[in-house]
Amino acid sequence: MAGPLLELEGVWKVFSGVPVLKGVDFDLAPGEIHALLGGNGSGKSTLMKIIAGVYTMDAGEMRLEGRPVRVDSPHAAHARGIYMVPQEPQIFPHLSLLENLGMGLNEPPEALAERVRPIMEGLEFQADLSEPAAFLSIAQQQLLEIVRGLLRDAKVLIFDEPTSALTFREAEHLFERMRRLTEKGIGIVFISHRLGEVMEVAHRVSVLRDGEMVLRRPTAELTPHDLVRAMLPEATDAEATRDEPAAKGQRRAGAPVLEVENLASEAFTDASFRLYPGEVLGIAGLVGSGRTELAEAIVGLDPYARGRVTVAGRPLLRRGPAEAQRAGLVYVPEDRHAHGIFLDLASLYTISASILPELGRLFLSTTRETEIGRRFVDSLNIKLRSLWQTAGTLSGGNQQKVVLAKALATRPRVVILDEPTRGIDASARRDVYRLIRALTEQGVGVVLISSELEEVVELSDRVLVMHRGRVLGELAGDAITLERVTEASFGNLEVPA
Repeated sequence: MAGPLLELEGVWKVFSGVPVLKGVDFDLAPGEIHALLGGNGSGKSTLMKIIAGVYTMDAGEMRLEGRPVRVDSPHAAHARGIYMVPQEPQIFPHLSLLENLGMGLNEPPEALAERVRPIMEGLEFQADLSEPAAFLSIAQQQLLEIVRGLLRDAKVLIFDEPTSALTFREAEHLFERMRRLTEKGIGIVFISHRLGEVMEVAHRVSVLRDGEMVLRRPTAELTPHDLVRAMLPEATDAEATRDEPAAKGQRRAGAPVLEVENLASEAFTDASFRLYPGEVLGIAGLVGSGRTELAEAIVGLDPYARGRVTVAGRPLLRRGPAEAQRAGLVYVPEDRHAHGIFLDLASLYTISASILPELGRLFLSTTRETEIGRRFVDSLNIKLRSLWQTAGTLSGGNQQKVVLAKALATRPRVVILDEPTRGIDASARRDVYRLIRALTEQGVGVVLISSELEEVVELSDRVLVMHRGRVLGELAGDAITLERVTEASFGNLEVPA
């Protein structure tokens, strides 16, 4: 039996004194598809970047075909036959396919084309090498990345979430091409959140958790449930993660403040739910499950094909954020820099941006604007030198609080929070949690979208779980456990509707 194609032994990586990888071992055999799984922050991306030369390890050894190697740059990785196919293909849209493929190779176009054609034929990749790359579909862009790797005589290919933007049929075609590559002895590392795909295509599975390898076994010996259990933190008791477990799942009195009925778009289908005053409704699901697209459709940022949204008994007939805000529905977006904050302006201007009509028609009342700004600085514990401090100079946590202040200044009935604690420190996170509880005490309904499942479990009264654009069902009360939510997020649990 042939030895490993790639081996990593005792790999450590530390960032700012915090270990991200803690003595990790990993190996890949020739002709093998080895799936690597792990939750957010598990270290899988860091490990792959070490293999691909983006990072260098702080301790440990890497061996290729039994020989120790040092890979300290992507160029060095390519020279040794290691290529990482990124989740988002890196193309130059205005250059031709051949020009894209020739980047960094210093090879005459005619000779390069002679090498490219048989590789494309082997992958059943039919395209004109002279056409601009901008005309390629996402699936074709990924094939272009594979061709790039094979042009560099890749022995090891790393696929990072390759199916996240592909249709089911495109994913099946990709898997067939991956299998053909393994027949030539190429080893493939496959990173995916879709456990069904892992079970279908991988020969072995390894699971990273908190920087340590906790499972490595042949796929045939595992079930999807085994994989989910391996990715979960050791303490999964819901009672340990919730502040007030006895209050969970208790529906508040009164009519719904938000009703979503049979909403459907290209990203999701038949989404229906109700939100009650003073309730936190969590929406859990993996990246790509349709959570953000659903939120953006509800507030009118994205179109939807059919369905109805009602806020406090008032149907939103004119779809748009302004109409939603007038009805009492506000949205705090996932990407605060792109959509939530004026980084180059005074922090006060972001806070007051949502209520400018209230501050005056011809001339704004700076006195009123300043009063509102100071009130939110105090209530949200925003740390800044003055209201006129440029928002871009604030910490990430304080920037997020400024975005929250902008939303709350409208005195909403419903707040949709999309990843409200992403990229902020523990102290700011606690402040956001306190804010959510304060809103519910005032009767505001909160929709919480978060990739941090522990956060969803801790804060939510009910949880909707989305998977591949569908709401699988609802969890409430004692059913809101970290294990149950995780299982459902991976599509492995049929929860009651």
